[in-house]
Formats: sequence, structure tokens, C-alpha cells
Amino acid sequence: MKGKPDGSDGSQKRRLLTSVAVVTVFLFLYFYFGSRSSAESALEYGSRSLRKLGSSYLGNDENTDSRQDDTSFKLGLDDSEDGTVSKSFPVCDDRHSELIPCLDRNLIYQTRLKLDLSLMEHYERHCPVPERRFNCLIPPPPGYKIPIKWPKSRDEVWKANIPHTHLASEKSDQNWMVVKGQKINFPGGGTHFHYGADKYIKSLANMLNFSDDNINNEGRLRTVLDIGCGVASFGAYLLSNDILTMSVAPNDVHQNQIQFALERGIPAYLGVLGTQRLPYPSRSFELAHCSRCRIDWLQRDGILLLELDRLLRPGGYFAYSSPEAYAQDEEDLRIWKEMSALVERMCWKIAVKRNQTVIWVKPLNNDCYMEREPGTQPPLCKSDDDPDAVSGVPMEACITSYSDRDHRTGGSGLAPWPARLTAPPPRLADFGYSSATFEKDTELWQKRVEKYWELLSPKISSDTLRNIMDMKANLGSFGASLKNKDVWVMNIVSEEGPNTLKLIYDRGLIGSVHNWCEAYSTYPRTYDLLHAWTVFSDIEKKGCSGEDLLIEMDRILRPTGFVIIRDKQRVLNFVKKYLTALHWEAVTTDSSSEDEDGDETVLVIQKKLWLTSESLKNTE
Repeated sequence: MKGKPDGSDGSQKRRLLTSVAVVTVFLFLYFYFGSRSSAESALEYGSRSLRKLGSSYLGNDENTDSRQDDTSFKLGLDDSEDGTVSKSFPVCDDRHSELIPCLDRNLIYQTRLKLDLSLMEHYERHCPVPERRFNCLIPPPPGYKIPIKWPKSRDEVWKANIPHTHLASEKSDQNWMVVKGQKINFPGGGTHFHYGADKYIKSLANMLNFSDDNINNEGRLRTVLDIGCGVASFGAYLLSNDILTMSVAPNDVHQNQIQFALERGIPAYLGVLGTQRLPYPSRSFELAHCSRCRIDWLQRDGILLLELDRLLRPGGYFAYSSPEAYAQDEEDLRIWKEMSALVERMCWKIAVKRNQTVIWVKPLNNDCYMEREPGTQPPLCKSDDDPDAVSGVPMEACITSYSDRDHRTGGSGLAPWPARLTAPPPRLADFGYSSATFEKDTELWQKRVEKYWELLSPKISSDTLRNIMDMKANLGSFGASLKNKDVWVMNIVSEEGPNTLKLIYDRGLIGSVHNWCEAYSTYPRTYDLLHAWTVFSDIEKKGCSGEDLLIEMDRILRPTGFVIIRDKQRVLNFVKKYLTALHWEAVTTDSSSEDEDGDETVLVIQKKLWLTSESLKNTE
């Protein structure tokens, strides 16, 4: 007969389980850190921190304050003690791998913003306050690969980099994109041009009687605005015609269309015709284009068409391909009739109408505006309205007339491309700049860019760089100096002025107005090179965080991409403290200077490719 158990067997089992658990943890740590160190030279792995910065933003308990002390993210640039140990940044959750902080739907939901959906306000910029920012590094998606190089990237990208294929099925009959194995191919189709953007572009040139059916009209048509651009195949095929297109679309039901465009190496911007002016100055584009863009142009007294009118140059064109231009059903006929009456009152004239497309042309001067009957709608904008002010400026249902000087000129006065790149722009006088100042700036940046490429040369080949951002473009001479490189430049001008962006457009380049105290309207991992000339010194004057700017730069920079910082030495010392935390590597510095800004030093940095342990596991 067995006696009652005395508990000794249970104690032995518990001790055995404890020992096994300890050994298991030890082995896990050994193999994890061992494998990590052996591969670290080729690839970096971000640790997944348990700190969740701005937890209320993620929907956690509002009363739980898991944010770090704000002072740790508001470091002054004067803190230049050598040897300061860099902090590590937490890595954002994988579900935020495509985070756009100022265009984040979760922010709208969490903060219960009252927005008018019919006016597209939910697609406009709404930036988080500092305590709701994600002060963490955005991880690449599982399986992320270094992007395919231009020009091959125009036609194919890695599926793993943008793992969204719904557009391929949704637009399968329109040749937007096709999934083929590990890649997504772009046949060049669109909603209106199923058989290719190249044929469609040639037909537009033919309609306008341009010589040799070349849409650039012997260099007179250089900058284009494509509204509702899809995956930007229209802009992609205009590049071979020496035309730069600002392809614009919101982050709407066709999510990731702008991300696809940028991954392909095509200029693009996340924006919407809603309630605010687009971030471009007046008279920036020779052609605006809308192909089945599903915009109600008649709403609010034609305010959206009037925004296009503000942006078009004298004699500029609006190409409109839509059922209203050709359909015969009652509703389309009504829309066409009302739209025709509206543009006539705006003094636009039909240049040509053929098949499914109509092209209107804007007047060259104010004559037609002055001849309208009193009380004609829409009215002219008030004389004190600044047509180039865009930051936080609401659109108005009024016509932007020309200045007396432009009225007398009767056109833009611009040289054809490529001569306009280096010819002093007519609007230079608006800033009190002389032609000599302009030419000196062009020469200065030519020398600087040549030096930059000398510093980069050990790390790059002819196809390494494609998407470039000049974070403080001034007169656009940095971008102009890259004319012979197979790249394009997004030129950024501060919203606080001087608003020299119109000079940049007059040179045949493109860009946008932005405030670097906030996140930029683009997806993560979209630029190969960021050029920051005194940007950190500028935001310091405004009391903004240099650390926040570094995190934002990391967000929009592609893995293995480069940063060139040109600033005071103490700024570079500040940045160097964060290199390890950002998974960045200093390539070289250069303090030699042959120009008047002798106190500026150059720091060249490369971003490493890194994956989170979760991403690595999913990849495997």
C-alpha cells in the first residue's frame, strides 16, 4: 500500500523546470547576440524597445504617461560636449512602416478632429503636437530590398518594398500595374490611356500642333502639374521629353499611389485640392493635366479650377480628359455646359477639343478680365492678395490677375528649356536681386556640388542616386548644378520666406514650400540624398527640435541613402552624437572652403540598411 506523497517529487520537478528555463534563456541570448554580431558588418538590427512614445496617440490609456521627458527631445544645438554617449532611439511598431505623421488617419480619429469630408479636409495636413509625435525610427517592411535603379525602376519595383497589390487587380483593365513574381511592373497605362502614356502624350502634342508632335514645344513647355496622377505614368513618360511633372494625389482609397511613383524614381507629392492652396507659387506650370481625376470642378463656385488658374503661367494649358468632354447623357451634358460657362467667365478659351479630351488655354494678359461685365463671377482677387502665399492660406473663389509688369509683357518672359535654367528669371526683381547676384549664386553652387560629388565618389556610381531633396533651396542653384546627372530634385523653400520658389519654377525646376519644424508630406524611404544647408541653424532660431528633424530625415531617407549637411561646426558636432542611434555612418567631412561662408563645414553621412528582429523573422 502506497503512502501519501510527501512533496519531494514535486520539488524536484520544479527545480528541474527552473534549470531548463535558465539554460533556455541563456542559449537564446547567446545565439541571438552571437548571430547579431557576426552579421552586423553587413546589416544592422534595430532593437524593439518596450518604450512607446506618445502612447495616447496609439490609443492607450490617456492617463498613462509613458512619454519620455520632453527635455530629452528638445536638445539645444549649443550642447557640444565631446564624448557624450548617444542615446538609442526606439523602433516604431512594424504597422507604422508607412507612417506619414501629418497625413495620419489615426491622428484624426484619436484627436476627433471635426473635418468636412466633402471638402477633402481629411486628406489635408494635420500635424501632431509634440507630445503626440512618434519619436522612434520607422522600420522597413519585411523583405525590404535596395530599390531598383533608374531608369529600370520606371517600369518595375520590388513588391516587398511596397507590399500593396490591390491596385493591380482594381485597375487590371487599365494597365496601371501588374504583379509578376517578386516585382510589380508598370506597363505605362492609366485610366484614360490604357494603351500607354507615351501614345497619349504624343496625341496631346498633335492636338496643339506642336512641331514633331513633341509636347515640350521646343522647350517652351517644361513644368507640368498632374492632378489625380495615379501611379504617375503620365509624368514618367514626360521625362523623356525634357519635362518635369509634379504628380499630385492624396492618400485616398488608392493608397500608396504616390509611394509607387517615388519608388519608381518619378517626382511626386502627397497633396489634394481641398480647402488650402497647394504649396506652389503662382504661375508655376505651363500645363495642368487631369485625366479621369474624379474632381468636381464646379463645386464652391469653381474654387478648384481657380486654384489651377493661379498656378498656370500666362498662356498655360489645362488638358482635361473626362466623360464630360464627350459623353452625351443628360448629367454629363449638364456638367459640360456649366463648366464651359465657368471657364469662359475665367477668360479661358478652348485651344482644341478632340475625341475625349479638351484643352483650354489661359489668357496672356489682363485684357479679357478688364472687359468683363461688372459683377461677373468669379470676381478678381483683391489687390492686396499675395498669389504666392501658400502656407495655411485657404483657397478663394477669385481670379488671380497679372501684375502691371506681367500684363505689359504679355507672357511669362521665360527662355526655352534648357536656357532658362541659367538665365536670370524675370521675377528676380521681385526680391531686389540683380542678375549678377543670380549668376554668382549659380557659379558658387556649381563648385560646391562638384566638391560634394568628389566626396561621394568612393561610395556612389552613376546610378546610385535618383530622388534628391534640397531642404533649403534658396535660388535653386544646387538643383541646377545637377542638370547633367540622371536625377531630379525636390527643392524646398521655407514657408517663412523669402518665397524664392517661384524663381526655382522659373528655372524649369520643381519644389514645394515647407516648414521643417513639421514632417514632410511624403512616405518613408523615398529619397536617396538629402541636402541640408544651414537647415539645423534655421530651426534652432525658431525653437524647434534638432532631434525631431533628424528622426524625420531618417524617415524619408532610403536605406543606404546619403545626407549632406552643410552648417556650422557645432551643428555637425550635435549631429555626430546621434549617428549610432540613427544607424547612420559618417562618410567624410570637409572644412576646406573657397567661398565667403568659411565658417561652414560639410558632413557626409550614409544611412545603413537595418531590420528589426520581427522583420528579419518574417523575411526568413
